[in-house]
Amino acid sequence: MGENKRCVLLTKKMFINGEWVDSLSGRTREIINPYDSKVIAIVPEGDAADSKKAIEAARVAFDFGEWPTLTGSERGAYLSKIHDLIVRDHEELARLESLDTGKTVEESRWDMDGIADVFKYYASLAGESHKTRVDSPIPETSSVMVREPVGVCGQISPWNYPLLQASWKMAPALAAGCTIVMKPSEITPLTTIKITELAEEAGFPAGVVNLVLGPGEGAGSELASSTEVDLISFTGGIETGKKIIQAASSNVKKIALELGGKNPNIVFSDANFDTALDFAMNAVFFHAGQICSAGARLMIESSIHDRFVSELKTRMEKIKIGNGFDEETQMGPLISGEHRAKIESYVDLAKTEGATLALGGRRPEAPELQAGFFYLPTLFTDCTSQMRIIQEESFGPVITVEKFESEEEALVLANDTQYGLSAGFWTTNPERIERMSRGLRFGTVWVNDFNVYFAKAPWGGYKQSGMGRELGVSGLDEYYELKHVFQNHNNKPIHWFGK
Repeated sequence: MGENKRCVLLTKKMFINGEWVDSLSGRTREIINPYDSKVIAIVPEGDAADSKKAIEAARVAFDFGEWPTLTGSERGAYLSKIHDLIVRDHEELARLESLDTGKTVEESRWDMDGIADVFKYYASLAGESHKTRVDSPIPETSSVMVREPVGVCGQISPWNYPLLQASWKMAPALAAGCTIVMKPSEITPLTTIKITELAEEAGFPAGVVNLVLGPGEGAGSELASSTEVDLISFTGGIETGKKIIQAASSNVKKIALELGGKNPNIVFSDANFDTALDFAMNAVFFHAGQICSAGARLMIESSIHDRFVSELKTRMEKIKIGNGFDEETQMGPLISGEHRAKIESYVDLAKTEGATLALGGRRPEAPELQAGFFYLPTLFTDCTSQMRIIQEESFGPVITVEKFESEEEALVLANDTQYGLSAGFWTTNPERIERMSRGLRFGTVWVNDFNVYFAKAPWGGYKQSGMGRELGVSGLDEYYELKHVFQNHNNKPIHWFGK
């Protein structure tokens, strides 16, 4: 409990062209700890003018600086330095992430492990050859495919996994030789500021890594609309993603979007019951359900439905909520009062649509939790695929339960969504595993597991969950342009015209 009381108020700045600066307007923003609503930091509140300044620095660094001309191995060495610094400052980064988001510090430690792995992975990929020879059908000629950095990249990361999502964008872009302007969520900027400090310590040339702070309207929209930005990468909601697509048409810039999901977690009767039950909770309640891949849409085969729901409810009642720095805490608060109100509106809507509230559906009553943005683990049964609570992303500690009778019905119901980010299912039947893996229209499918991701595996969605991929080789390819270089080694006139 004392962690928050000992917190020293932080004063931070933006980073543009190698210098730490205030916003041009002089405005600032208070950063709030979701656990107790206390101010933990003061940061600049930037706008479009600040983004323009950062874009100009990134443009000059790309067009006239040394960064794009370095060898891949040389750039990889910079990324390796960041990896080493993340390892060194692992505990400080985890602490900042938990102060900023409210999640348990143990979750934040896991995040830092994954973030370090991302920089290490792309450091290794940076050194690989960027040229591929292609057989030419014409004698005495050569044909080479060359991957070159796309240029200046605007990168907008979300509030739920601030540094994790930022690393998925920063590391491949820098490995490819791009320059970046990063804009984290205005409400959770602290760890992105910290990793920018680490990039400065690692010695990146001025203008290669830039950080602007401020809201999407202004600081973020300028990154999407600027004709000086060659690629925009965004993780967030569908409606904002659509606006970014429209703004990006200014210069037909490349776009990479991850726009969330409504992810089915399907339990068949032949599954390992205890493990599937345990993971039904793991799929939702980490970070209070504020996860784009959360398996909040639980689908259970009818023959085990009643028993599964009964035992799930019993387990959910035991979840310990509280301060993320307390060892006993299993689930922290939501990010803000505004977000909690959104979840409450979905809970009310589910009731009116006919879903049965089996557990939770309210704020906790404990006096020590009243200052924070807490919400009880919530369970709805008797849900149908037509309900908005099923179709829309509530993004909180809420599980909805649907019942199905057959594999065919489960597949149809699972695919009945505008999203296509991730899905999981539980079975011991090898033939079913093959059929379900093939039939589910999602970018990631977990079999007898849930919410697994790592640096080498691509991440992204089908349908309105976005376009492009992060992580893996595919995540690096997003930041390259592909050039074909054809050379004739014995050129002669062909006398087609004017002979």
